[in-house]
Amino acid sequence: EDPSSSSSMQNSVAPELPGFYYDPEKNRYFRLLPGHNNHNPLTKDSIQHKAMECKRLRLLEEEEKQNQKTTRAGLNSSVLLQKRQLGLLSSTSYCRLVHELKVNCMQRRKIEIRSPDSSVAGTNNFKIIVADVACERIFTVNDVEHGGCKYGIINLSGLGKESLTVEMYDNLYFTNRKVNSVCWASLTHPDSHFFLTHSSKLCLMGIAETPGCASLLPASLFSSTNPGDRPGMLCSFKISTAWSCAWCLNPQADNCFSTGLTRRVLVTNVMTGHRQTFGTSSDVLAQQFATQSPVLFNGCRSGEIFSIDVRQRNRKGQGWKAIRLFHGSAVTSVHLMEAEHYLMAADMAGKIKLWDLRTAKCVKQYEGHHNEYALLPLHVNEEEGLLIAVGQDCYTRIWSLQDAHLLRTIPSPHPSSKDAIPSVVFSSRLGGSRGVPGLLMAVKQDLYHFSYN
Repeated sequence: EDPSSSSSMQNSVAPELPGFYYDPEKNRYFRLLPGHNNHNPLTKDSIQHKAMECKRLRLLEEEEKQNQKTTRAGLNSSVLLQKRQLGLLSSTSYCRLVHELKVNCMQRRKIEIRSPDSSVAGTNNFKIIVADVACERIFTVNDVEHGGCKYGIINLSGLGKESLTVEMYDNLYFTNRKVNSVCWASLTHPDSHFFLTHSSKLCLMGIAETPGCASLLPASLFSSTNPGDRPGMLCSFKISTAWSCAWCLNPQADNCFSTGLTRRVLVTNVMTGHRQTFGTSSDVLAQQFATQSPVLFNGCRSGEIFSIDVRQRNRKGQGWKAIRLFHGSAVTSVHLMEAEHYLMAADMAGKIKLWDLRTAKCVKQYEGHHNEYALLPLHVNEEEGLLIAVGQDCYTRIWSLQDAHLLRTIPSPHPSSKDAIPSVVFSSRLGGSRGVPGLLMAVKQDLYHFSYN
């Protein structure tokens, strides 16, 4: 059962009366008082939050008792193996159902975070975590108590089946701007740098906001070596509010990155400084480059998704848009599948759609995601056949890529709030080629591992 359906369940028990709410435990109606009173316990928001919190605690209790049930009746390992031996299941179906069993058997364990500087680990709330291609390191963006963000890198090499300890390295860089997007960049070698986009500075004491910026930082900033030997910031430039960023791995657009701005796309070569600007009719909230060709996919606040071939020079009008798709709400994430024939996209209405780029048609929808206004990413693991997304309700949901079936809904270990939305990473090799499979979840100041065995 989806936790977001608690309000609809309440309405189905008793008819809704204007100005009143029905308490199923006490079996009676109570008057709703004006919501502007902060001390009023009977507002729609407080009632809904209380119901959601009760649901979350109940689901956590069930998980601790290992009462996870499969989403399909009669699904267990012995039955699957028997059907496979009898030839009743194809190898594809068997692998898919085995992964479904693994998802439902994942158990949460807390990871100990160590740092050369004891004052760093566990002091700031996690905001964003992004893994490199090999899943050996995780770049982190942490909120600072007095406002702004700090950066760090977590080394996953110590993450084993028995040991749940990781090393975190911090640096002296601090920004009072909000970080909107992060991606790893391959400049001198794979995953050697990371690229960040920032919105305008925080407006304090009535001071006017200033433009945002984009920064390219070397990963070697975060190490246990002498701070005096570390390189500085590679480049940073002021731009209008930047919502998204992407790094190009195609040789035809080598050393290029893109930033999605307010009503335009900016493609920059970090070595030559050459820039290309593409004007759009809406803010660009999500981006990803293709690898087989120098094509950039963009998701807009208007709900439009379009592609750009960055080799072209004629950028007048809208004729440079090669592929155009449309969602009913602002697009918050785009993910190009490995064969580059399909594109996964999510929007602020909670819709997740799989698009066939050859026919420009939606071929699948993944139901259950919850979003209203946040920039929430998608995580696709084609090797395991899984789609993972964290909703604005702080629940992590996992779907089967093949049949769009919702496999599991994971409650957050912390109470749901706007500043406690988990950030996750999933890989079959956490810590490198000999790493452990599983899901990493960062929420508040804690890091958790869900073992995928």
